[in-house]
Amino acid sequence: MLQPRRTGRMSAPVRKVQLATAAMLLVATTMTACGDSGDDGAKASAPKAPATVPELTTDPLTLSFIWFDWPPARALETFANAEYKKERPNATIKVNTVPNANWHDAIFTQFAARKTDFDIPILDSQHIGEAVTNGNILDLTDFVKQNIDVQAYNPYLLAAYGQFPQAETGKRDENASLYGLPLLGDTWTMIYRKDLIGDKPPQTWDQMISVAAKCQADHPGVSGLAFHQANGSDAAAVTYNTVNGVYGGNLWDAKNRKIDGVLNDAAGQEAMDVLVNKMKPLTAKGSGNWFIDEVNAAVAQGKACIAFNWIAASGGLLDPKQSTLGTTREQILDKLGFATLPTQKTNLVPLGGMGMHVSAYSPKANQAEALNFMKWFERADVQKKWAAAGGVPARTDALQSPEFLNAGPFNQVYTDSVPRMRDMWNVPEYARLVDIENTGVNAALNGAKKPKEALDDIAREQQAVLDSGNRKGGGGL
Repeated sequence: MLQPRRTGRMSAPVRKVQLATAAMLLVATTMTACGDSGDDGAKASAPKAPATVPELTTDPLTLSFIWFDWPPARALETFANAEYKKERPNATIKVNTVPNANWHDAIFTQFAARKTDFDIPILDSQHIGEAVTNGNILDLTDFVKQNIDVQAYNPYLLAAYGQFPQAETGKRDENASLYGLPLLGDTWTMIYRKDLIGDKPPQTWDQMISVAAKCQADHPGVSGLAFHQANGSDAAAVTYNTVNGVYGGNLWDAKNRKIDGVLNDAAGQEAMDVLVNKMKPLTAKGSGNWFIDEVNAAVAQGKACIAFNWIAASGGLLDPKQSTLGTTREQILDKLGFATLPTQKTNLVPLGGMGMHVSAYSPKANQAEALNFMKWFERADVQKKWAAAGGVPARTDALQSPEFLNAGPFNQVYTDSVPRMRDMWNVPEYARLVDIENTGVNAALNGAKKPKEALDDIAREQQAVLDSGNRKGGGGL
């Protein structure tokens, strides 16, 4: 799956499903719909993991992960086989990858069949509720209490990558169950051309737009902005949600499960207007389907003044083989700067990253190995090594360590951004909600709908999904 000269985690996502896969997904959807849909979505059927690691096999064993295809996946496999084998020489780590657009379906199709060829699924934070309510992953609550120093983490990160339900983002409920542990943290960084706009990055969103407009006018052939717009994965949705947050909007009222009238209130409409009428005109022609790779390519080719991308996907920007900005890393860094996102009415930034979980259908020996791997991976010394190897850790001591802060020019951005993070809806209906938002935002960005019409349609359709789901609890914002 490796492709030369890649600067991000995937090509532009395209939702193409072959007939055989479509049939399997129909089964998956049907079985998901048959999951716990009672009045309390917090009532999960996930089986419990033991509190301590069971006896491990001495036979050769392959511990299989499933993730999407991007640099951290390859870094994890290399790192784990180099470091974990020092303690478990009989264990081989295999990180299987799929295109990002197929990531959710590749996992949940196997979950629906109650048989997986992976032991550790790496899930987006919003996927947890769906997996929990259908009994697909182990309840790790007792295991975490016995083996993990929960005080070593920012409570938000521990909750985001493992807790369900979430009553309020940023607040960990110590009485709630945990179904995963952090694997990779992430958020957006603002990437800016120091040689074009100056060394000091814009401090507010409005200022950023003004600076980008001037840069575009002063440098023909260079677009003012580059950001995610694609109708696939969570691309366009995260972009809108980010702008929504900094302009003071809310994605929903989690307590009352209300989206219509909240997402599309005055603040939400202002955010959509800013995105479509002020930011979109500063992007390159034909960028309406851009995601991570395309944004990175625009930066690397010197075609953008300011760009936004996930930190964990930004390492390739410093590779001279992939860049026209310099023949050495130092020359590239003379032109590129990395900063936290500008503020406006608030200072919110998007939560990225993922947690690791244990498949309920994995063989017992592999489940035991998975628990042992998690216990090992979350150790302070291992988290610092993971940081040095290119990972983004979640432990506070690792985030503040020289091993992490000196590993990349954008790592300080992540550490500074953790207190500012906001996630989406951590509910079992997440996949349907994000598809609605991606489609609607992408339509507005590409002129198929007017901004207000698009946002009103998104809010109405998302509300219908929540109402039909009949689940309560599960917050996340």
